[in-house]
Amino acid sequence: MKKVILMASFMVLGISFNSCTSDSNSTGKYAYKVRMTDAPGPYDQVNIDLQAVEVIGSDGQTVTLNTTAGIYNLLTLSNGVNAIIATSGLSDVNATQIRLLLGTNNSVVVNGVSYPLDTPSADQTGLKINLNQTLVQNVENEILIDFDANTSIVQTGAGTYKLKPVLRNVVVTASGSIKGSITPIGTLATVTATSATNVVYSSNVNALGQFQVLGLPAGVYSFTITPVLPLLPVTQVNVSVTAGVATNLGTIAL
Repeated sequence: MKKVILMASFMVLGISFNSCTSDSNSTGKYAYKVRMTDAPGPYDQVNIDLQAVEVIGSDGQTVTLNTTAGIYNLLTLSNGVNAIIATSGLSDVNATQIRLLLGTNNSVVVNGVSYPLDTPSADQTGLKINLNQTLVQNVENEILIDFDANTSIVQTGAGTYKLKPVLRNVVVTASGSIKGSITPIGTLATVTATSATNVVYSSNVNALGQFQVLGLPAGVYSFTITPVLPLLPVTQVNVSVTAGVATNLGTIAL
């Protein structure tokens, strides 16, 4: 994924703005939907204890959303799968930041063993995703929060792990994706899409041999699948991506 960032893969959340007070039941004039997805990582599970979601509008006001709190395994949200936590209407025309507030029951499962996942920055201020989104009336405005578990978990010692989140936001209607599958199924491989300006977006192939790289600006890409040795990388050039469309490369034999 493009490293801005943090495409955990986190949750998709709905937002509600009120110009004076925090009111999750207000009906704004801008329909809004927040989704969450994840790039696969080399773990069995990445469990996040979501407690609350806050949004900051253009006036600097913080609004607490109507959040479905709970434990979410981010690795169930990958390769095009996403979740809607809530939807609402906003009264502010601009959304400038989303904050995900976490509890203490965060964990990572590695080779069947569960370890606590330390989230020091999230304990005080939450996980922050900056936005620069101007909303439009009479359409469903939508944002996708993409969490890259592959680069967001850092092992700091034997059995100790820390969350250093790599997140990015994707305006769904303004971006496309590349998807497909590989054979033989079960091969470990990474996939990368490189833009004409050398911006790299990445993901992993899942256990079913499927892949999807989300949040790609419209343009032409060089797409590479890199399996584990002794298999060799496969590259396709001049792969066109259109906003709002998933470009399907079909099944690629390694």
